[in-house]
Amino acid sequence: MTQPLHYLKETPSQTAGPYVHIGCTPNFTGITNVYAEDLGTSMVNDQTEGARITVKGTVYDGMGAPVKDALVEIWQADANGFYNSPSEMRGAADPNFTGWGRCPGDMETGEFTFETVKPGIVPFKDGRPMAPHITFWVVARGINIGLHTRMYFPDEEAANNADPILTRIEHQQRVPTLIAKKEGDVYRFDIHLQGDQETVFFDI
Repeated sequence: MTQPLHYLKETPSQTAGPYVHIGCTPNFTGITNVYAEDLGTSMVNDQTEGARITVKGTVYDGMGAPVKDALVEIWQADANGFYNSPSEMRGAADPNFTGWGRCPGDMETGEFTFETVKPGIVPFKDGRPMAPHITFWVVARGINIGLHTRMYFPDEEAANNADPILTRIEHQQRVPTLIAKKEGDVYRFDIHLQGDQETVFFDI
């Protein structure tokens, strides 16, 4: 007799909701004594290798208004191009660099900030070098599935022009949505969910 498998039906998805910050960044919401600091707050220490950089940005909705309850995570290689991951087989990642960060947007301005290092070049799955980049993941109320995108660097023009991901984007006029803007010592990367400036998102 065949056993019915209706108990294995897919669980329905839902938006992050208004409580995502309580679970992911309790200190940010004023709930202390859970963690000394919220997970993902610090990516570097005083022994981390590489050029220190600051990445700032804001998530905007289709009307151009800041999404003030967005939660942003980033994932990147270290300065030598190695990931802090058990699956990294090419070499040893910097033990003083987490490679992962999490930041809620400011509840007044929506701005997020990461203190990190400029990542090195990493290989594409076919071995071609990818330009230095940082992977972003965004959740907020109204987003059913977290959105993935990438930030590339404006001072890596030659590498960007040869990047195997950027060069395969069908509408090349949208590539600038993935390039940060340099503002002094800060790389600014604003993410637009919809509209004329909609950021390119990746189906990962």
